[in-house]
Amino acid sequence: MQKETHSDAHYQLLQQRFAAHYEAIFLDDLAEKTIVVIPSLTLDQEILRALRGVQYYEERLLCLLMLLRMPRTRVVFVSSMPIDPCIIDYYLHLLPGITGFHARERLTLLSCYDASKISLTEKILQRPRLIQRIKAQIKSNELAHMVCFNETEAEKQLALALDIPVYGCDPALLYLGTKTGSRRIFKKLQLNLPAGIEDLHSENDIAAALVQLKKNNPNLRKAVLKMNDGFSGDGNAIFRYPDNLLNDPNPIANVQVNLSKQLSIVANGLDCANFLHKFNSMGGIVEEFIDGEHKESPSVQFRINPLGASEVISTHDQLLGGESGQVFLGATFPANPEYTYDIAAIGIKIADELQKQGVLGRFGIDFISVKEPTGWKHYAIEINLRKGGTTHPFLMLQFLTDGTFNWRDGVYVMPNGQTRYYFASDNVVDEKYKGLTSQDLIDIAHCNRIQYDGATQCGVTFHMIGALSQYGKLGLLCIGRSLEEAKGYFGKTLAVLDAESNADIN
Repeated sequence: MQKETHSDAHYQLLQQRFAAHYEAIFLDDLAEKTIVVIPSLTLDQEILRALRGVQYYEERLLCLLMLLRMPRTRVVFVSSMPIDPCIIDYYLHLLPGITGFHARERLTLLSCYDASKISLTEKILQRPRLIQRIKAQIKSNELAHMVCFNETEAEKQLALALDIPVYGCDPALLYLGTKTGSRRIFKKLQLNLPAGIEDLHSENDIAAALVQLKKNNPNLRKAVLKMNDGFSGDGNAIFRYPDNLLNDPNPIANVQVNLSKQLSIVANGLDCANFLHKFNSMGGIVEEFIDGEHKESPSVQFRINPLGASEVISTHDQLLGGESGQVFLGATFPANPEYTYDIAAIGIKIADELQKQGVLGRFGIDFISVKEPTGWKHYAIEINLRKGGTTHPFLMLQFLTDGTFNWRDGVYVMPNGQTRYYFASDNVVDEKYKGLTSQDLIDIAHCNRIQYDGATQCGVTFHMIGALSQYGKLGLLCIGRSLEEAKGYFGKTLAVLDAESNADIN
């Protein structure tokens, strides 16, 4: 217990030191600083297996190589497996105002050479010599920090081993970002949210909650079960109410006996028994499935800096897919101008509450929005205390164009006064893309004029490139002067990839 207390105290000291040096680190582009990037998805590994090519999701944070545009900044990027040098060169070529050689001199790439299923952070912690190599690249601990996809006890232990702070949320506060924790914050702030019941830990809890929702709303057709720590919709399941359930003398027993027949599990490869086992151990919620003829899934992203100031980073309309309509596929930026201000204003109330609780770093808030005769009605759905699928596209846009998002007007404006929009996806997948290497993709992009053009500040950038050859999967960020132009780039890119994949190479 004494050792744990000492560790906690040292971690808090590191975070306080970060706050003391924050302005020097972030407001001075010429300051010598080191950013250690740990793109680990430290989440339930069985749920993550539902994501095709999940190892290559680490590559989404290669967008942080764009920090090398600051000429005295060093970046240490650690990955599970080595990243193709062609991919690194691709990112360095996009750097505005800095030569690739100058940037490469300040970049250190390290790898665990380990493609196993445990998280990247756990792999690093198992390799003390690798930790020493990371530490050797940190010139000043006072002007260094660690950036992660999400922060757990594992990331905290790595920060302590490196003796540098983390720009992210203390793992002690992660409950606030669970499905149960989110609902409790929404209730505390008296926000609109779906009817539901949280803090469930057994099949009997689930059955009782489902029946209660049906009693409260006899017309309810579907409900959603959500694990507390699900990711990208893969911790969810859809429950379809059987006919005449409320006529049953014991509806709770009815639901419990037939639960596996009525559930549709979102995650591929996760059967009902395993889903319920994980739900019971992790805890979760049940809430009504929101229907609507015109329904959207917007989100708003925030950042709370080490000085305690919060800001709206961006708003997006999320594209959800899969059989259940619960899986995150991509997003458009900014969100619909009819409601982007409204969701940001609601989000500010939530961000202020999280700031009071001590939250640090980037996080997102998801909504379901239904258009009614009187306007849009917004339901707060969940808080994600981590980076998400909308983080890397926005960072790339900002790094490439040096613009700012005016959330009050719902527009992104560059220094030259022009506006930009984008369509982004992590889930461009086609079997016929298998076998295309990183070099092939970049050659195709250049020869077909779809690559991002720094002169026009429009075009396409790629991410998760390493997944292409094995899984036929990659990510796209399509930047345009309008949302229509951005979507046009997306369509053109798919058409080009389809044509090139079908072409005979002699």
